[in-house]
Amino acid sequence: MKVTLRWYGSENDNISLNQIKQIPGVTGVVGTILDIPVGEVWELNRILRLKKEVESYGLKLEVIESVNVHEDIKLGLTTRDKYIENYKETLKNLSTLGIKVVCYNFMPVFDWFRTDLSKELPDGSTVFSYKEEIFEKIDKDNIFKEMLEKFDGFNMPGWEEERLNKIKGLYTEYKNVNEEKLWENLEYFLKEIIPVAEELDTKMAIHPDDPPWSIFGLPRIIKSKKDLERLISLVDSKYNGIVLCSGSLGANRDNNIPELIRYFGKKGRIHFAHVRNIKFHKGRNFDESSHKTEDGSLDMYEIMKAYYDIGFDGYIRPDHGRMIWGEKTKPGYGLYDRALGVAYLNGLWGAINKEGKEKSKCIQI
Repeated sequence: MKVTLRWYGSENDNISLNQIKQIPGVTGVVGTILDIPVGEVWELNRILRLKKEVESYGLKLEVIESVNVHEDIKLGLTTRDKYIENYKETLKNLSTLGIKVVCYNFMPVFDWFRTDLSKELPDGSTVFSYKEEIFEKIDKDNIFKEMLEKFDGFNMPGWEEERLNKIKGLYTEYKNVNEEKLWENLEYFLKEIIPVAEELDTKMAIHPDDPPWSIFGLPRIIKSKKDLERLISLVDSKYNGIVLCSGSLGANRDNNIPELIRYFGKKGRIHFAHVRNIKFHKGRNFDESSHKTEDGSLDMYEIMKAYYDIGFDGYIRPDHGRMIWGEKTKPGYGLYDRALGVAYLNGLWGAINKEGKEKSKCIQI
């Protein structure tokens, strides 16, 4: 596996590449360019500038996350073809500079949602949290203002200002888009994009809905094994794949993460892995936690064992981390706890790998 860390660029991330390169086992970063409006082309010179900066620290840039899909594409408006052509041009530019995997999502309006970005745990750390009863009281029309205050000045993907300033209008436009219509619009997008991805040798990886249920009555369609199976069947190509996010899919207790890894991994459709833990509470309520198995409700050993069993050699990153040791940075994306997450996941992988080799020796004898 290729261990990476998400990085938002020197202008948007107060964690440095010099710090990232010192984390044992991390060989590259998952990059993005936050100031390009959704739907516009990522110009070659902007990507090249990012690539050169990353590589100057001995790290690789082979995965791009948050090449977001314009709402007109998700809505199926007549203007979608213009934005799809822009997306194709962006893929061509990314491929020219050696990008192997592009992560995207098809979540209407919001990429992800939590009711608290800084819930304090008993040990004093703070985490992302979701509490259903709080969610039900949230004023959806003023959510942009409320969430910006919680971000404490940091720019967060999925909550771009130019998009969410139009939030009330987007709710209205989605009134006639149910899950089946959203599936149709996703299929239209993929049938245009995947042939280009095949020519470029760039793998497309869809991120699951986070959390995996409807938000504010908006349709959500990437929530379960059944949904992922339908997704890969829309265009039967190895370039039409998924981001297996343990925390997003794992929020639904019916999703067995190791089973999903083995099932879709054997089909060669997991192009990118997000690994994090969450702690279940009553109903749909959950907190994000440290990566350590005992701190959450997901068995991280079994998750990493599943990746080992399928011979996963793709890109993996620790996902959201706690805010610890007084660190002040982008919520969920501090250096300290994600570095601990890398160390924990690498430790599990090393132990599983050694165990596998010992079993192999016994079989040979």
